[in-house]
Amino acid sequence: MAGVWELVADPWQLVFMRRAFTLALVTGAVCGVIGVFVVLRGMAFIGDAVAHSAFPGVAVAYAFHGNLLVGGAVAGVVTAVLIALVSQHRRLREDTVIGVFFAFAFGLGIVLVSTRDSWSTDLASFLFGQILAVSTADVWAVAVMGAALLLAATAVRKELVAVALDRETARAAGLPVLRLDLLLYVLVTVVIVMSLQAIGNVLVLALLVTPAATARMLTDRLGVMTLLSAALGASGGLLGLYVSYHRDLAAGGTIVITLTAMFAVAWLLAPRHGLLVRWLRRGRPRPVTDTGPPPVPVRAR
Repeated sequence: MAGVWELVADPWQLVFMRRAFTLALVTGAVCGVIGVFVVLRGMAFIGDAVAHSAFPGVAVAYAFHGNLLVGGAVAGVVTAVLIALVSQHRRLREDTVIGVFFAFAFGLGIVLVSTRDSWSTDLASFLFGQILAVSTADVWAVAVMGAALLLAATAVRKELVAVALDRETARAAGLPVLRLDLLLYVLVTVVIVMSLQAIGNVLVLALLVTPAATARMLTDRLGVMTLLSAALGASGGLLGLYVSYHRDLAAGGTIVITLTAMFAVAWLLAPRHGLLVRWLRRGRPRPVTDTGPPPVPVRAR
């Protein structure tokens, strides 16, 4: 009896939990890397838009008994490309275009779902995640997709950072801004669809943005930020899944809460940018130095 209890108490001994931990590790790390570009660009809204734009593709795939992830990926990529193209118009801000396509895609998904008599477990798992039900083939597929995403992001890392920090300067330097925009949108779409099984359509934005935002609080160096974001995403996924197993909680929601707790700690206690550190610096008296009389302001005549 004790042996059975130890087997159940240790999730690493269970095959389905090992698959779930592997999936959480890979998706957390890859989302952390891609999320750095999203945070630097200030385009967290695009992640939410792409995640919801995948919904009609999933609904169509469900109606025709196709692969839900493939349907979601196709819809997400199409929406991301349309957003990138339409947002090139100078009279429209990028967030405005995102809002238009976000609302349309989600509304279309709701209409398509309403044509079905009932929801299935597969469609519900797409929305809320079902990391404990993944197969070995799912884990391998995510690992291959993750490796391809990391290679692509690494190959154009400098260009993506240049566009994220200053689009006009990047354009003046001769960089293909539109093509880089399209590439970034496609990378975001693929990493979101890749993470749907782990955390679900509703919560996937947290896996993409929160680790990168936490790393942004901890360092000013881009390379360190990227490594930290990947480590935070992976460790948050593992820890959240472990807690959800032992407390019998929803895995996706627990992972999001864990990542948010990490962000809260960094927001308060970050060595240079934390709220507590800034508060202590503000309250510390500054040394008084004799710099002589203040300069006389020069008035325009």
